[in-house]
Amino acid sequence: MAVPPPTVRPLQPPAGSRINFGAQIDGIDLENLTDQQFATVRDALYHHHVIVFKNQQKLSPKAQYELTKRFDPASDNYGHGKALDAKRSILHPDLKTIPHQPQVQVIGNGFVPSYEGLENVQLKHPHHRTFHKDHIPDDKDYDFTRFYRWHIDAALYDLYPPQVTTLFAVNVPKGRRQTLLYDDGTGETLDVPLGTTAFVSGQQMFDGLSPKDQEFVRTSKIEYAPHPYIWMSSARSNSTGLGLHPEGLELPESKLPPIDKEKIMILPMVWKNPVTGKLAMQVHPSAIRRIHLADGTVIDDLRRVREIIYKLQRPAISPQYVYPHDWENGDLVLFNNRGVLHSVVGAFKPDEVRLFRQCNLAASEPPVGS
Repeated sequence: MAVPPPTVRPLQPPAGSRINFGAQIDGIDLENLTDQQFATVRDALYHHHVIVFKNQQKLSPKAQYELTKRFDPASDNYGHGKALDAKRSILHPDLKTIPHQPQVQVIGNGFVPSYEGLENVQLKHPHHRTFHKDHIPDDKDYDFTRFYRWHIDAALYDLYPPQVTTLFAVNVPKGRRQTLLYDDGTGETLDVPLGTTAFVSGQQMFDGLSPKDQEFVRTSKIEYAPHPYIWMSSARSNSTGLGLHPEGLELPESKLPPIDKEKIMILPMVWKNPVTGKLAMQVHPSAIRRIHLADGTVIDDLRRVREIIYKLQRPAISPQYVYPHDWENGDLVLFNNRGVLHSVVGAFKPDEVRLFRQCNLAASEPPVGS
């Protein structure tokens, strides 16, 4: 009996939304993925950027890793490499590695007695109070929330940004929604499911710029700080989760691990989609250090660098451009890490157990600019 071909259905944005990305794929057994089926998945990813597979409760860590690796067969190292070995890295508390599939990490919230070879694991969901300069009062914490940190999954030092990230929901607390606050004077808010992952399109971000700004980002490059997640460990984020306050709290190079100048990343501001050829503005705003202009000059003043990038990116994280995924147990979400930015969101109660698996691999080649 012939197996029906998979179906790709674009997500239907809610009223008032202007997102133009996201799709759901049905009819694929990810444990036994054929080359033809993978070609469908890859094509869908680069056209829709965020892909949802429902009811994948039986998906093994091995199959998740193999699917992730299939987008870049020459890649094998975790996207952040060994940066997590440094206790000062802001990423260190967030991840646990599955013993029998070390390329796959466990993230979430609450106590997990046993899972995939991990025992007595205490997971801690990142909370904006640990990273933002100011935060929502504790007595309002379960009703209101913020974007934690808008980012691209990438070490941004030595290793190239992953092509794709896969997120798998093992257990999702349900029953509450929160009001997300921008708290930046605009009055903007967004109704979100508890613990959503929020996505915005780098392509929409680029398309929304003026012709002058498009030319600027198309011809400029970003230099990222060395060991950026240690460098930024003392700094604090804007209330929108988009970049850092310019308070001079970043660690000096003398307090960072040894720096190899050859490993410092200078990447295009816009990255070209390998299938459609369209451009996406892909900048990790918290890790930026300098802007290299087309004429060879360099903007070195960190405050000015942040002001420029914030002004370019902020319109595209307004509520109408955000896709907050409403997680259900068994959801597998793939996202084009070179075409979207994303953020952790939400504040959980201690007994609300959230258990997810994450996989991304440092790419074998750098992103291509315009």
